Amino acid sequence: MLHLADMAKTLETEHKSLTIHDLPPAERPRERLQSMGAEALSAQEILALILGRGISGESVTVTAQRLLSRFGGLKGIAAASLEELAEVRGIGLAKASQIIAAVELAKRVDGYSESAGKIPLKTPEDMVGVVQGRLKEKKKEYFLAILLDTRGQLIRVAEISVGSLDTSIVHPREVFKEAISASASSIVFVHNHPSGDTQPSDEDIALTKRLCQAGEIVGINVLDHIITGGKSFASLKRQGLF
Repeated sequence: MLHLADMAKTLETEHKSLTIHDLPPAERPRERLQSMGAEALSAQEILALILGRGISGESVTVTAQRLLSRFGGLKGIAAASLEELAEVRGIGLAKASQIIAAVELAKRVDGYSESAGKIPLKTPEDMVGVVQGRLKEKKKEYFLAILLDTRGQLIRVAEISVGSLDTSIVHPREVFKEAISASASSIVFVHNHPSGDTQPSDEDIALTKRLCQAGEIVGINVLDHIITGGKSFASLKRQGLF
């Protein structure tokens, strides 16, 4: 018969969270990455590295596979919301946040142009190229401000609001506070329509005109307001709507 202390130790071992280190060395994603490169890892192994730890009695690789099965692969995981990810057994809000952050980082890298800060951004196509990674497949509306210097070069992209677009959320005070802080000379607004329809609404046009008026007051030129959706976009300036 086991001593009570030994029984307690056994139970503690059985119920602890399994980590990548509990796998045989040859099967550990971290070691495989170091010896063979990231390209050699499967989607399951990459997810396991991001998650780091499984749950009681379950390897982290099993948790990673559950995610892939639940959402049909990496694309489904990338499109899932924080709440949807957190509902999966073994994930929770903390790990769901890690996944969301990893996906967002990849999107920003994908949408970042190395030359964006070195040459002037002149056309709507240039502007969309700067932010497309951030807005790709978003399920909510994001309102961004592209801040430019006196040469039309990118200073940075500021996220103004997330959610349904209206004048109570996108207030000129918040928009131009970012621009003034960055010493921007001009500004381009970009927001997405998750539906994929890029046709500007009456509210979009009215908001743009209001922001243009505010820009005149503070001396920051509003160059354009671009609406993205799917693989297309619409430039309000190009359409002569303001």
